[in-house]
Order: sequence, then structure tokens, then C-alpha cells
Amino acid sequence: MAFDCGMFQKLKKTRNVQEPRDLNSQLPEKSSDVSTARERRNMFYCKSPDWSEFEGSFSRELLESKNSEKLHRFLIEISHILTDYITKENDRASKVLDFHHPHQLREMMDHCLDIDENPRDLEQILSDCKETLKYCVRTGHPRFFNQLSTGLDVIGVAGEWLTAVSNTNMFTYEVAPVFTLMEEVILKRMMNLIGWEHGDGIFAPGGAVSNLYAVLLARQRYLPQAKLNGMNGCGEAVVFTSKQSHYSIKRAAVILGIGSNNVIYIDCDQRGKMLIKDLEDKILAAKQSGKIPLLVNGMAGTTVLGVYDPLEEIGEICEKYGIWFHVDGAWGGSSLLSRDHRHLLHGIERADSMTWNPHKMMGVPLQCSAILTKHKGVLEEANQMNANYLFQKDKNYDTSYDTGDKTIQCGRHNDVFKLWLMWRAKGDAGFEDQLNKNFDLSKYMLEKVRVRDGFHLVIEEIEAPNVCFWYIPLKWRSLPFSHIEHKQLNKIAPLIKAQMMESGTMLIQYQPLGELPNFFRVAMSNPVITTRDLDFLLDEIDCLGKDL
Repeated sequence: MAFDCGMFQKLKKTRNVQEPRDLNSQLPEKSSDVSTARERRNMFYCKSPDWSEFEGSFSRELLESKNSEKLHRFLIEISHILTDYITKENDRASKVLDFHHPHQLREMMDHCLDIDENPRDLEQILSDCKETLKYCVRTGHPRFFNQLSTGLDVIGVAGEWLTAVSNTNMFTYEVAPVFTLMEEVILKRMMNLIGWEHGDGIFAPGGAVSNLYAVLLARQRYLPQAKLNGMNGCGEAVVFTSKQSHYSIKRAAVILGIGSNNVIYIDCDQRGKMLIKDLEDKILAAKQSGKIPLLVNGMAGTTVLGVYDPLEEIGEICEKYGIWFHVDGAWGGSSLLSRDHRHLLHGIERADSMTWNPHKMMGVPLQCSAILTKHKGVLEEANQMNANYLFQKDKNYDTSYDTGDKTIQCGRHNDVFKLWLMWRAKGDAGFEDQLNKNFDLSKYMLEKVRVRDGFHLVIEEIEAPNVCFWYIPLKWRSLPFSHIEHKQLNKIAPLIKAQMMESGTMLIQYQPLGELPNFFRVAMSNPVITTRDLDFLLDEIDCLGKDL
């Protein structure tokens, strides 16, 4: 396969023997963990922090050179607040969230939420920071499963802190020299994993924007006049995507003037995979009606079921009819790092572009998303505006390193450093182990759900580490599943989740899908999850829902 690159050959030589993965390896001994955490907290705060020295001091004083000692002490106190929060993140005895309804939380935080005309002193600012974290959802908690982006990688957090301190913009080399080079290195690494020798890419604010870029690049390739004249006179362009795909493809069509009615949805099989025959039939129908097939979006890990479309076959169809082939790998693209699972993206090298979100399966702190393309120069063709106050060509360095004119933004956040730092810390091998462990955990949970009374799988076989299931209350368990009324089953997951949020023990996503009633989705991306967390999850759902 084209994406079996040299880096994996090197890994094979150094890691021929793979030890069995311990699915509980991240679970510390409770007594020592609690003791250590308590000692650390006591080191920071004996009982409650004493911030009296900051009473009557204001932020402007921290900018004065004569107050460098006060600046240092203030930053130390901030770091203590954050470190204390991080230390508690993996404490399974702590709540995932302390839920309050919006009006209740507004009332509880009334003393510190509003902005006043007069400044507050630094003592109050420190208190505000601590109060804010008190009511935040602990997305790094091992029992937070609500989103695809979970966990709290300490190396990634360190990278984000450094990023904030450097406070630079990613549009030109002159203001972000080191980060620009890091972005080039990381994007090349990702392209090599895909199987492209050459290409281009950029970090974007989330997978939805990366998918927007993909549709924009397809428009630039096949309808370049639209950049100057808009879509008027270009004909009626259409975009094809799976019925299981992310809504951002439809949104991109709206933003770019293609229109939501020109997004053609392709049927899927019972597992959720795009049907190739339906794709080709709808492409031919569009061409026969005078429409312009612009892009086909294939999924590498759907949001809900975690399904990978048949990318090889989609690539053949796109080459046959001259259509841009995009792969939305926001969730499942990271599987390329695993020798056990990269076969799921067979055919990815045929794609013209790919969305890849390291803030999901790789556990990089939000946000971290890349749009990658095998076509060098098309990003600039689509976005270049030649703003001469920023992108002068007579600078004293190689201006090809100025990336700002190939983005839809002007200012752009540095999203690469935390990923670069984590990759340095883990290497390919570390990320591979992390991914494999979560895939193994999903298989463990799949089997637990399969045999457990009161639980019913949505799909029997999984690809990405997503496990989807219905919970069946005690009163319906004597019935065959097909005899349970969908309208009634649809109410169960929301009722259980409401209790879950009130208790704060865990957080799990639910959703309907097509005509299917609401069901739970548990996705594994947090590297500290263990089998015990999954056992707890099933027990807790049973406890909350059996009497409904």
C-alpha cells in the first residue's frame, strides 16, 4: 500500500515483538495516587490559598519592571490553581461535572461573572480563576465520553501554555519563524503517512473549517472563475457525501454558494458504509441533468458509528469521472499511525485532500485540525489576496514560508506546537500504542454490551473505537427488541443522561440516527481509560435506567 512508508519500516525493525496491551495499565493504585495527590495539594495550599498579598494590587502593576517579584508570585499562584485542577483530573472519586441549569449557575456566579467599570484586584482575579474551573466540565476525566475529543495530555498542556506565552500569529515567517518550520515538518509527516510524496496543508480552526477548505479547493480546481465572478455563470455544481457524513459538508456548500440543495447524499449499507453503486448512479444522473460534479466526500471514521467508507473504490470513481476526492478523517484519520488499523484507510493515497483532527484520536488539546492536499499550490490559488501590508515579496528571507496568503483567515492561532511537542515526547510508537489500546478497549466494551442483559448493540461489528447501544429498561426485557416501540425507546437515553448530569458521575453522548431512536455512543480517545471505567459506565447506566 502506498502509505506504508519508511517510518513504519523503521518501526518494524525496532518493534518486532509487541507485548500484550494491558488495558488497565493507566490505572494507578488508589491509595498511593490519592496520597500523592493530597500531598501535592497540601504543598500548594495548606487548607485554602492565602492571596491576601494581592489585595489592593491591580494588573497594571504586573507590567512594571519594579514589580517582577510580584509578577513571579502571581504566575506561581496561577500555576498552582492549574496544577491542582490537573492533579484531580484523573481522580475517579471526583465528579465529571457539577451540573446546574443556566439560570442557577448565573445566580451562583453572579458575584464574579459580570464585567464592571472599575478593575478588580489580583486577589479577586485569582479567585475568579479558581471559581471558573470549579464549574467546568472535566473533559480529561476518564469517565467523560461525551465528545470525540477527550483526555488531558500534560505534554500537550505544556505546549499550549508555551503557545499562549509566545502569543504570536502564524501568518508570516518573520513573526513565527520556529512555529512555521514546525508546521512544515508536521504537515510533511502527516502527508507521508497518507502516502503523498508532495503536497500542501495548513492548520485550521477545527474539522468543519478543514472540510470547508476541501470544498473550496475543489471549486478552485474545476471552477476557478468563481473566485473572481462568484458562482453566477459557473453552472450548477453538486457535492456528493454519505448520509452518515458530518453536517459541515452541507454548511461548506452553503458558505461557498453551491447551496444545500446541491449536496447529494449517498445511501449506506446496514453498517453505515457508502454504497458505491448509488454513488456512481447519482453522479451519472447529475451529469445527465447538466450539473457539475465537484467533490465526493468519503468518511474515514463517521462521527456516530465510526465507519470507514470504501476509499479505494471511491477513488476509482472520482478518477473515472474527474471529480475531487476528499476524505473526512477528522475522527479516524489518526488510524494511519497504527500498523494494526491503518488498513481501514486503504486507498487514502488516492484522495485529493484530507481532513485530520489530532485533537480527537491522538488526544492533542483543542483545537488541532489540519487540511492536507496532494496538490501543491492550490491553497494559494484559492485564497491568495496579495495583501501587501503583510505579504511583501521583497523581504530579506524566502517568502514562500509566509503561509498567511493560503488561508481563509488573516490571523491564525498556533495550533501546531502542542502537537509537535507531543509527537516528540511519544514518537510514532507512543501514539501507536495509545491508539491500539483504545481500539482494544472498544472491543472489550463491545463484547460486554453484546452479552449483558438490558443492552442492545446498534451495529454488531465496529471499526473505529465507537460503541453504540440502546439501554432497555427492566419492564421491556421480556420483549424481543423488534417489538419495543421506537417512540418509547427514544425517551430512555435522554432520561438516563439527565440523571447522569445531575449526579455528575460520567457524561456520555446520545443521538438518533436516521429512523433509529436515541442510543448511546461511547467513543474511546482518552489514554487513561481502563476496563474498570467501562465496567463502571455500564453498571451506572443500569443503575440509573433499570426502573424507567
